[in-house]
Formats: sequence, C-alpha cells, structure tokens
Amino acid sequence: MPKPEPVDPPGVPARRAALRLLDAVLRQGLPLEAAIGRATAGIERSDDRALAHAIAAEVLRRLSDLDALIDSATKTRLPDDAKARFALRIALVQALSLGTPPHAAISTVLPLVDGGPRKLVHGVFGTLMRGGDQLPEQPTLPDPVAIRWHAAWGDDGIEAAERAMAAPPPLDLTLADPATTDAMAETLRGVSLLPGHVRLPSAHVPELPGFEEGSWWVQDIAASLPARLLGKGAGSVLDLCAAPGGKTMQLASAGWSVTAIDSSESRLARLHENLERTHLAATVITADLLLWSPPAPVDAVLLDAPCSATGIFRRHPDVLHRVRPSQITELAALQAKLLARAADWVKPGGTLVFATCSLEPAEGEAQLTKFLAARPDYSLVPVTQDELPAGIAPNPGGWVRTLPGMIDPGGNDGFFIARLRRQG
Repeated sequence: MPKPEPVDPPGVPARRAALRLLDAVLRQGLPLEAAIGRATAGIERSDDRALAHAIAAEVLRRLSDLDALIDSATKTRLPDDAKARFALRIALVQALSLGTPPHAAISTVLPLVDGGPRKLVHGVFGTLMRGGDQLPEQPTLPDPVAIRWHAAWGDDGIEAAERAMAAPPPLDLTLADPATTDAMAETLRGVSLLPGHVRLPSAHVPELPGFEEGSWWVQDIAASLPARLLGKGAGSVLDLCAAPGGKTMQLASAGWSVTAIDSSESRLARLHENLERTHLAATVITADLLLWSPPAPVDAVLLDAPCSATGIFRRHPDVLHRVRPSQITELAALQAKLLARAADWVKPGGTLVFATCSLEPAEGEAQLTKFLAARPDYSLVPVTQDELPAGIAPNPGGWVRTLPGMIDPGGNDGFFIARLRRQG
C-alpha cells in the first residue's frame, strides 16, 4: 500500500503557503492577490490564510534587506531561487518584523526544506539571531525600482517611498453622501481630508458603522481624485476599466448616468456587489475596450487605464519585484490605444479624465504629452488646489501627480491624473 502523505505540524501549512506565494510572485511573475487562492488551497482556517498572506507581503516589502542579511552570513551566495533562501526569508521576516518568537519562526520553516539544506538554514538563522542583526527601520527599495524612481523623482521620492513601506497604510473611505462627512468622521472616529472622505486606522471593514447600509466604500484618497475632477453629474459618463467599482460609485452618487465597462467578469461581479450594497445604479458591460464602442458620444469619459500599478506598492508590494521595464513599455502602448479610442467617444465640449495608478512617467506625463500632440481638438482643463486635499498640489502644467508621502500622516498612493476638454 502507498504510504500516506505526511501531515505538517501546526503552523507549517501557513508557512508552506507563504512559500508558494513568494514563488508565484518572484519566480512566475504573478500578482500576489492572483496567487493567493491556489497557494492557500486546503487551508481551512481563515487566520492561517491571512498569516500566509501577511508573511509573503512582508517578505516582499523587506526583500532587499532580508537578502542582505542572508548574504552577510553565508560564505557562498545562495541562488536567488534556492529553497533555502526562501525559507530563511520567511523565518527572518517573522522574527525581525512580525514579532514571532525566533524558536517558532525557525521550527515552522525547517519542514519546508526537508530533503534540503536544513543545517544551513538553521545555522544561518542562528548566526543572525545570536548576532543581534536587525532590519532597517525603513525598507530598502529593490535596485531596479530605486534607479527608475530616482531618475524620475530624486532623493526625496526614494526616501518617501521607503518611508511609505515602513508603516501599514490607513483606511480611506469615500462617502456616498458628502453632506454626512462631519457626522461620519465622528461616528467612525476618523479624520476627513476632503468633503466625502474619512480616514481611519486599519480596521475590519464589515464591522464598521455604515458598511451594511452602503454609506461608504474603501478607496485610497488618491484613487478618489479622478472621479472627483468630473464634479457633479451633468449627463452621461463612461467609466472605462471600471472594476471593482470605486469610481463607478463615486460617479453614480454624484448624479451621473454611468455606464461601467470592464473586460473581467470576475472583477465586475464585485462591482455588482458594491452597487447593490450602496444602493447605487449603473449600466454594467463586460467588453474589450479595443473592440467595443458606445452607441453614441457621451458627456464625459473617465479612463483609469491598465498600468503597471507601481503607485499602489504600499498595499501590493509584489509590483516592486514583478514589474519589468518591458512591461511598462507594453502597458504604455496599450494606454495610448485606449486613450485614442476614448477620446473619440466624448461629445464636443465634453470632458475626458485620464488616470493611471503608476509612478512611471511613461504611463503619465509622457502619455499626456503624446496625446496632446496628436489631438489638437483636446486641451487641458487645469486642476485647482481647492479640488485637492492638503499636501497634494496641481502641477504647474495643470495635471496632478501624486507621490508617496504627500499627505502626512498616513500617505497616499501614486497616481497620474489629467483632465481634458474636447473642443466644441
């Protein structure tokens, strides 16, 4: 008879799932959120699944510094894809960043290298623990990212990005009714940065007041700006690449007649759920924007285009390791195609807002420059300071570039936003 599969000791399944998650991101180039389902399959406890995600995410935030520690304690450098290196990353991040007792951190990791260099893993971990080695207060950006962002945003940009990774981001909420801002801020024990916004520390969202009633939805303050720039509803609007629905709900609550389009049925399912919870209405269409066209021009278009998503690295640190320059180039080409198509769908005199959650100039400033050169029928509608929260100022050219740390305390995601008008 075949031998039964060995059963992992308590605590090990979560670490094994974290290992699978890291492998999916670092070796296969998958987004962390896309890999979580398969990596945690078979783990019944939700807290174990959450632990696996937390370990993997913290390793990705601290990867450069973890690898520097490992390399300082080995005579021969371990290959980047060696299971021993992965195991040591998981053990060290638990002990040095997540508060796990060292004996528990190493004992739950050694089974991951059964049949491998267990003595090496145990020895390196012990050497670093006995030596009192620590991780730096602020994580270090991976070299390729630091080089790119330094060229674009300088020393201050690098410092702000690394500071942003050091603390959990706050929870930003967009309110369905801006008139309730003061009352909701008091009820939620948060602060407001703009009418219709409340910020509070990280919390279990479904348990917060107003969730079941649909009074608000989770949305980073920077992500809420593109829809805000369209103002109160003045007719028909297309929300392109709409899922999971934050901007759709903003537009609907502002009085627009919204048509939301996205190519992902699974992500649109979340949009439907969000609309139902908030009691807001929109026409939802599953379509490829390179093939779909509206039956008639509309008053406004909001294109939050597919991008590298490097601006949301605080919550999704995998982007720091899996996004390559070649992908940024490919995505910028796709954005240009979508922007050209979207521009034709706006009525003369109508408004087009283009946005990306990216810190790459190729997906923002350079994109806008090329578009304006190709479309003399469009001009910028400059954003004013009173449309933005304190800390974020419009660029002198009239667009918005949000960088990490502009809002203090708590920070913000990185975005590029431009508002344009089609000549009548």
